[in-house]
Amino acid sequence: MSGIYVHIPFCSKACHYCDFHFSTSLNLVEGVISCIQIELKKKKHLLSNKTIKSIYFGGGTPSAIHHDFIFDILNTIKENFNLSKNIECTIEMNPDNVSPELIRKYYDNGINRVSLGVQSFRDCDLLYMNRSHDGKQAIESLEILSKSRINNLNVDLIYGYPTLDDKSWIENLKILTGFNVHHISCYCMTIEKKTALEFLIKKKKLRPLEPDTGARQFKIARDFLTRNKFTHYEISNYSIKNFKSVHNQNYWNHSNYIGVGPSAHSFVDNLRQWNINNNKKYCDQIHASKKFYQKEKLNRKNIFNEYIFMNLRSFKGLDISHCYKQLKPNEIKDFNNEIKKLENLNVLRKKNNLIYLNEKGMLISDNISSRLFLV
Repeated sequence: MSGIYVHIPFCSKACHYCDFHFSTSLNLVEGVISCIQIELKKKKHLLSNKTIKSIYFGGGTPSAIHHDFIFDILNTIKENFNLSKNIECTIEMNPDNVSPELIRKYYDNGINRVSLGVQSFRDCDLLYMNRSHDGKQAIESLEILSKSRINNLNVDLIYGYPTLDDKSWIENLKILTGFNVHHISCYCMTIEKKTALEFLIKKKKLRPLEPDTGARQFKIARDFLTRNKFTHYEISNYSIKNFKSVHNQNYWNHSNYIGVGPSAHSFVDNLRQWNINNNKKYCDQIHASKKFYQKEKLNRKNIFNEYIFMNLRSFKGLDISHCYKQLKPNEIKDFNNEIKKLENLNVLRKKNNLIYLNEKGMLISDNISSRLFLV
């Protein structure tokens, strides 16, 4: 299972919490899209013998640029790669960009999945995040999508910040599940370095985050959504039957994928590559036929640690026998000792030679993973 990720580095507005690469100036859109098409042709050999099961337009906000640019990229992909007949083709959208006409054009050109960045239905929350839409637009966008021919819809929600109390969080979940939504991603807000959120909290212009709030609201979402026929198949992700994200599973299963566009990452045969995170430099280097990325070959420790990190987050769990095959005798002893300590802390469980995090463990998954890493 292989995939293509397309990073569209443009947004209409900068959200306070976001640390992804993007620009609110659209001056370089045409140039960046042209260079993404060139990059796709340069990288097609990496997946020449693979069938592409997933295309994902992320960002940034892909729906913030004209749809013809998206279709130009899609046509380049179709001309240069072997696509599955059942391909999942996703585009990220903001509610303020959704219209019946645009959704129809997306569908007619092969996009069959939308990931909608709602985050909250409450204006006070959206103001705290500096989102570009309001609660009314969030509702209207879901109404439009529910009536469209796109029958695979993910919605993002964020929890764990000061303006969102538990009652309001439950109300957000109730509103969302009242629509025909197939997949829900619930993310706990974090303070990333060099973001507006970090700056505004330091300057005491915004209230700080409370860790207990995030932990409590994680449990609320897990309880509410699993009671409403959603499967909790990864720490931040829930789906109804047969609607798990193919794109996400590519990452978690260590499958091959290429990423194109400024800041995009690729992973092919244990070789990781990441592009320049500057729009102009990215274009300049491509036009000059110069190197526009860095790369590294993953070693045994890197591969093992990524397996631990990805699989502990996933419903699949850690396969103990697989871990043993990757470890030396002395490392197996240390690994088993650490597993025993974690069992005593009641943060994981074993079943059929697999290790899973329980709810308590999910709240500290990064810490648990690091304890099992090879160093």
